[in-house]
Amino acid sequence: MDVIGIDEITYGADDFDTCRQFFADWGLTLSAETPEKLTFSTLNGCLVNVVKTTDTRYPPAIEAGPTMRHVVWGVSSDDIVNRFAGRLADVPGFSHENGRVSCIDPNGMLVSFQKTRKRDVSVQCGESNTWNSKPRINARSPVYERAQPIEVGHVVFFVSDVAAAEQFYTEKFGFVASDRYPNRGVFMRCDADGGHHDLFLLETPDKKVGLNHVAFAVRDIHEVFGGGLHFDRCGWKTQLGPGRHPISSAYFWYFVNPAGGLIEYYADEDQLTEDWEPREFEPAPTRFAEWAVDGGLDGNTRRQKNVAAPEGKFLTDRK
Repeated sequence: MDVIGIDEITYGADDFDTCRQFFADWGLTLSAETPEKLTFSTLNGCLVNVVKTTDTRYPPAIEAGPTMRHVVWGVSSDDIVNRFAGRLADVPGFSHENGRVSCIDPNGMLVSFQKTRKRDVSVQCGESNTWNSKPRINARSPVYERAQPIEVGHVVFFVSDVAAAEQFYTEKFGFVASDRYPNRGVFMRCDADGGHHDLFLLETPDKKVGLNHVAFAVRDIHEVFGGGLHFDRCGWKTQLGPGRHPISSAYFWYFVNPAGGLIEYYADEDQLTEDWEPREFEPAPTRFAEWAVDGGLDGNTRRQKNVAAPEGKFLTDRK
């Protein structure tokens, strides 16, 4: 395996106070802070940075306002970094220093590759009893009061030319297509053996360029719910969810992110191997979500927004 996954992301946003509270409520740990930069970490050490939109250490943003400025991918060895350097020497923005090779991708995003700095973590997860398999014996499924994201699982960009972007990540870094919306979007994983997608590239009719969302992996569906309910109680706005993606099988909950785009809790995505054959889908609301709650759930009542909560201790207790 060459590329393992996302090691680090950097947003450009100017409201540090709001971003600090947002990512703390999301379940990340604030590991460093200066007037110019906030740094948070996930359970496995994946980093989430926030810098000022005027920070000249980064190329111009791909869109106006708060958005993604940098994606760092982790690879399995320094030899892989050196190999990638040989492929990128003629790519705009190329640099190779301090163990990291960088360039500008066809969409204008700064991307880098380094020997991964994430650490292995062991967490307890809820198991599901099905008709054929019942691994959960004399135990209930977990209930989480909030989420603690394990890692940044994937990132999704609007791109001006999906074919060119797919070719770039395939030829330069060995990414593999999992599924496609023909001529519109491609789900890509870092390696033939891995989760359904680490990168999703989407071309809209107007060819807009920008960040769609960043997804954080959590343990299981129960943490998707527990994290989302807590985040709602903190006052943050749901964009869509909870719900389930039929293409990747993952459960999701999306919120509006003050640092740019949307942010997602997700769990239970498909795991693929080299035997997987990419499928093609026509875009449609039912392709995106098998089911979804529009507007989210109220963190206190556990009901859909603007739906009255039960008045008694039991649902059968009615006036």
